[in-house]
Amino acid sequence: MAQAWFRSVAARGAEEVVHDAAALTHGFWVVVLTFEGVLTAVRMRAVERGCPAPPGDAASWPRLGGSWRTSLDEAGYMAAVEEVRRRIAAGTVYQVNLCRVLEHDLPEDARLADLGALLAAGNPAPFAGTVDVPEAGLEVACASPEAFLLRDGEHLSSWPIKGTASDVGGLLAKDYAENVMIVDLVRHDLGHVSRPGTVAVDALCRLEEHPGLVHLVSEVCGRLRAGVAWTDVLGATFPPGSVSGAPKHTALQAVADLEPVPRGPYCGAVGWVDADRGTARLAVGIRTFWAARRDDGLRVLRFGTGAGITWGSSAVGEWDETALKAARLVGLATGSVQTSGRL
Repeated sequence: MAQAWFRSVAARGAEEVVHDAAALTHGFWVVVLTFEGVLTAVRMRAVERGCPAPPGDAASWPRLGGSWRTSLDEAGYMAAVEEVRRRIAAGTVYQVNLCRVLEHDLPEDARLADLGALLAAGNPAPFAGTVDVPEAGLEVACASPEAFLLRDGEHLSSWPIKGTASDVGGLLAKDYAENVMIVDLVRHDLGHVSRPGTVAVDALCRLEEHPGLVHLVSEVCGRLRAGVAWTDVLGATFPPGSVSGAPKHTALQAVADLEPVPRGPYCGAVGWVDADRGTARLAVGIRTFWAARRDDGLRVLRFGTGAGITWGSSAVGEWDETALKAARLVGLATGSVQTSGRL
């Protein structure tokens, strides 16, 4: 049976599958939106609240041996970082989130719900979720620390993350500057659908600790204008600024030029919309695994990782950041990291 879990909310039974945000007018919807803008929303039959445990069985997840393939190797990634810096010097962009996608062969009987349970135990995250709706093409296990959009009635907020290090001492001036830059972008995005004068920054560069790393997190909010629909909200804010760059349109062009494969659900949005209650929790699809089929029919597991590139970036340092972000999650999937955190 189709099922999904997001921290304290579980949903079962697919009643309807749509690909247009205009349909999100009634019911409880599980939502996956790829970075490229392809929306898949599933209206669920039953919703249970207050369910802290994910539905999968962590012990049933097959530990994946062998190496992972990467869409950009170290040399290719560092060359792309230098190209971004050239574009910054030319004045066409200020910051670009540059990503690579890891891939591993996946057994046919492996269930992403089991991986979701493993991640929930080994890498607890505030916006964790599992979507297991194969009939809609959705098999996702997410350990996201970042809120893309949180909605409660007319109140809408976004919590961008920029700045990552293994500990507080590793955060650089560049990280704080990058966070402020993206906060300005998010303020601009929310301003398109918010009442004048209501967009505010509730927190700036707040320090958050997560398993194996620390982040700088800000909170931007606004009060939605009357009559604003989900098509308007997503049209104004997607893709998330923290995983695209600034200015967004030229950053997205750089992403298209420099990244050799689509990101898919990675850096998109994963979560739920309760249209009846006027509430929603959509995470930025980072720290996210998903099952896919290659052109040759092989079932694979994919995982994305990236870093924000500014003029102050070091190519080696940014490559290392992508490795840091992937290490624990990939380690859990392969069995080299245990849920206790021991290698």
